Amino acid sequence: MMEIKRNSSGKNNFRSIDSVILKFPQFKEGLKEIRGVFEKYDEDSNGTIDHEELKKCLHKLQFHVGEEEIDDLFYYCDVNENEGIQFNEFIVLLCLIYLLKDCSTSSNTTLKMELPQIDATFNTIIEVFLFLDKNGDGKLKKKDVVKALNEASPREKSPSHITRTRFEEMDWDRNGKVSFREFLFAFIKWVGIDSDDDGPEIQN
Repeated sequence: MMEIKRNSSGKNNFRSIDSVILKFPQFKEGLKEIRGVFEKYDEDSNGTIDHEELKKCLHKLQFHVGEEEIDDLFYYCDVNENEGIQFNEFIVLLCLIYLLKDCSTSSNTTLKMELPQIDATFNTIIEVFLFLDKNGDGKLKKKDVVKALNEASPREKSPSHITRTRFEEMDWDRNGKVSFREFLFAFIKWVGIDSDDDGPEIQN
């Protein structure tokens, strides 16, 4: 995230939480594309992608990663530890790969062929994170989120209980800091790609 911050022009299209919410329909369309890929590689249609299915998926998308990297991605994104990647976890996994891979590589070209809106979707999600990450350290703190939601656009201040709730939805472990992964899971829920899905239950 720090590398993205350094490479960005400093321009951010978001000035308030309302400007983010206005983008939700576009986010939802991009996430629907990802659902199509998820269902394609969920070969047994059980609602999760297991380790072997994930390897086939990454191979087909031409993500040339080693067994150890695949294991790391799988266990990092399988937050409820059910030995399978659910749809919202799959979105996070693809976004992390997107961040890790150079945009000029053949793997990203393949991903764009499968998911035409992938660049716009993930780039805008990253932009939302950077809008909230005021000090650019790759972790969201409560004061940063409050500043982004309230000070960036004084005419569109969010009520304090809304700001507090939004932060608590992101801060799973209640340590006062939100990682990009935590932010992604919360953001997917806010967009509402699965109205009947409350997201992964985090194991304590």
